[in-house]
Amino acid sequence: MKIHVSLALAAALAVQAGAALAEYPEGPVTFVVPWPPGDLEDVLTRMIAEDFQEAYGQPAAVLNRPGGGGGPFPGAVEVATAPADGSMVGSFVIGVPVVGPTLGIAELAPDPFTPVGIFLTYPFVLATARNAPFQTMQELATYAQDNEVLLGHFGASLTPTQVSFALAHEMGFSWGSDAAYDALDCNTLASGDVDVINTTIQLIMPCLDDVTILAAVTGERLGQAPDAPTVGELVPDLGISLWNGLFVHKDTPPDVIARIAEVAQATIASERAQTFAAETGAQIYWQDSEAAAAQIESDIATMARIAETTGQ
Repeated sequence: MKIHVSLALAAALAVQAGAALAEYPEGPVTFVVPWPPGDLEDVLTRMIAEDFQEAYGQPAAVLNRPGGGGGPFPGAVEVATAPADGSMVGSFVIGVPVVGPTLGIAELAPDPFTPVGIFLTYPFVLATARNAPFQTMQELATYAQDNEVLLGHFGASLTPTQVSFALAHEMGFSWGSDAAYDALDCNTLASGDVDVINTTIQLIMPCLDDVTILAAVTGERLGQAPDAPTVGELVPDLGISLWNGLFVHKDTPPDVIARIAEVAQATIASERAQTFAAETGAQIYWQDSEAAAAQIESDIATMARIAETTGQ
């Protein structure tokens, strides 16, 4: 009898050990993009999901969870409350780990995520018409002393807009007024409704010869506008950008994170991703989990300085 019990126990332990050693992923994986389909992060995340499925032989799909007025945070909550097994991966902008924990959303405070890696910087710029009476940020600062300069942006709370407000303060001028727009492209500047737009270079590609990039809200200068300084070059304390990365629940096993990162890094280095970046102005790269965590800590400090500067 004891022999039968021991054999049964051994068999059970063998099954458990086999399960514990099962290689990730064991089933379908969902990549959550908390914005509508079609933008830079969505396209690149879909590339990653396709390569993930091909590499590991498990279904991998992108789920768009736009939150409307809630921004990316409803989608972030969905990832935060999912099992910590790598079956759900968030593709998040900087605001999720940097601002999310401060909003009073129970599922996001304290920060429930660990970064797999950062792979994209949105090519945000401050741009004006080529015939505007100022063609550099220094000239703009001087011109704004005696003239009202109107700024168009995508929303006052967005990181690039906050940087624009803080940059003006640090350079000694104020925007005469500002307004949010659904679209900020060549037509916006041509209409004369605003003097400067805070948009992505992707949206003004068709008229780059007719506009001047005053500054890039990116970590490095943009290849399409190599003469335009970054905001960090103009005011080092404001060096921050709107990036996007992959995140999982902080209790996710390290080997699972490593396998997600392995595919994502290969995707970003691929010819199709590099071609997409060249066509859109997106800055793509791979910043691993440790470097991404350090980036987040630095960005939290920078956003605190920006809030102090703008009083918001």
